[in-house]
Amino acid sequence: MNQERKIDQLIKSMSLRQKIGQMFVCGFWGTEISEELRQFISTHQIGGVIYFARNVKTTEQVGRLSRDLQQAAAASGMLPLWISIDQEGGMVARITEGVALMPGNMALAAAGSADWVYESARVSGEELRSLGINLNFAPVLDVNNNPLNPVIGVRSYGESPEAVAEYGTLAFRGLQDAGVAATAKHFPGHGDTAVDSHLDLPTITHDRERMDEVELVPFRKAIAEGIDAVMSAHIYFPALEPSKLPVTLSHAVLTGLLREELGYDGVVMTDCMEMKAIAEHYGTVKAAVMAVEAGADTVLISQTPQLQVEAMEALEQAVRSGRIAESRIDASVRRLLALKAKRGLLGSPAELGTLRPELDGQVVEDLHGLQDELAQNGKQAAPGLRDKLPGSEAHMDLARRISEASITLVQARDGILPLKRERTLVISVAAAALTIADETIARTESLGSALAAQGIDVSDRQVPLAEVAEQAGRLMEEAEGGEVRQIVVGTYNAQFDPAQIKLVQDLLALGKPVVVAALRNPYDLMCFPEASALVAAYESRPLALVSTAKAIAGAIPFKGSLPVSLGASYPAGWGLQTKA
Repeated sequence: MNQERKIDQLIKSMSLRQKIGQMFVCGFWGTEISEELRQFISTHQIGGVIYFARNVKTTEQVGRLSRDLQQAAAASGMLPLWISIDQEGGMVARITEGVALMPGNMALAAAGSADWVYESARVSGEELRSLGINLNFAPVLDVNNNPLNPVIGVRSYGESPEAVAEYGTLAFRGLQDAGVAATAKHFPGHGDTAVDSHLDLPTITHDRERMDEVELVPFRKAIAEGIDAVMSAHIYFPALEPSKLPVTLSHAVLTGLLREELGYDGVVMTDCMEMKAIAEHYGTVKAAVMAVEAGADTVLISQTPQLQVEAMEALEQAVRSGRIAESRIDASVRRLLALKAKRGLLGSPAELGTLRPELDGQVVEDLHGLQDELAQNGKQAAPGLRDKLPGSEAHMDLARRISEASITLVQARDGILPLKRERTLVISVAAAALTIADETIARTESLGSALAAQGIDVSDRQVPLAEVAEQAGRLMEEAEGGEVRQIVVGTYNAQFDPAQIKLVQDLLALGKPVVVAALRNPYDLMCFPEASALVAAYESRPLALVSTAKAIAGAIPFKGSLPVSLGASYPAGWGLQTKA
């Protein structure tokens, strides 16, 4: 019996509530499966869960958690779960320790290698799969052509629709080739907003012709090339929707544009329905029903169990009352089960509905156990085994090579680079979670400590983002001292922070050589044209800080090029190349 008939039979055997459960992906709290969560999974028979940083301690723990979740589903007679995550790379990642955290999209684009885009995604997919994670909410296919975008920025491959389309397609192929379902987001494009949809409902007023030329280009290509899933944006597009409805709730967009016009028949997922763009304007529960009416197959509710249960109950009531046809539910479940089968969760057609044990998160625990046993016996694990482990030497080397190639020299004068081996004041603004998408960012090493490791005589001053204005006076006093010969400043989204802009401008006014390194959005550099050198690093992860320090100190060449324009002086593609 072929797979389609098996899936149809499976759907016929399911109750309405079981089918509705398959349409929900739910977040939870904790790093182990609690009895409450076990009961929730059994009672509501949900389609999947989503991991956040709150669910992560170590890779071994994540592997065990994935295994336990799948075993809880199997013990309840359920289908295997989607175990999903936002692991974009760079600044948006839930697992940052024990894995090869790849540079983010804009850094990848700055490095300029299509092969690296594919390989970084494939490696990330392999590592996620070894941890029992089978669905990644990546890649971001938004074209970031608005310097004031507060939520996308370096999560995008840049401002060129064609480049975003090319790199995005390679990224989702890499994930899917590793057996992880990929998700193109945020349809039909979140790159030209000045509002964060986590906080309010953005509106994009471009006409349809402009959208066809820019925003829709990457999504058209992804659909044509076989993307597994598409995530909707909580954004209102008047050119696409006659009523003031965000895309997630718009039948005209999700069904009319995405399904009918663009011909997409894969899985459509909502972004989190607790984001304020939805929750404050429509209500999470009411909006969950509206999203399914619009054409969504999966409803994502990341935080609150009560809302998760109420949304499932509301959707069931909508079907029983005749508001939504049960055949509409069946269509979504059919797509979801077909994708689970495609990604190996349901076994072969003959085994449809059975859990495949090699996908339950046990893999990483077994590999670590074997490596520990070998180490105790004074033996080395074979390269093939080592390379399968998350954070393996081979995977980390790939991340390092990409990161080093991404660092972009935008401007250099006064002979300041490479830095001289003399007293250098290094002021860096510490990374902080600027949006809910960032979730949390642990305090990391500073740019100053990375430069000191390169042999520079450093006074290291790392400043929390919220304390820049408070500490500015003390920092200026130190900068004015005669022993300080040169200054390096690492900014963190300074374009949105008047205190950072004022501090850097005051430092420039001292007349000493100043290097400004943008440690997240490169648009910061537009604020400081007088600087002796301008460097784009694209992120503040430890690897990026080390790469930036190496380039500034002259240990490696600058190779990167800008994926976005920094005013008229520095167009996309600009980058000064140096030799080490």
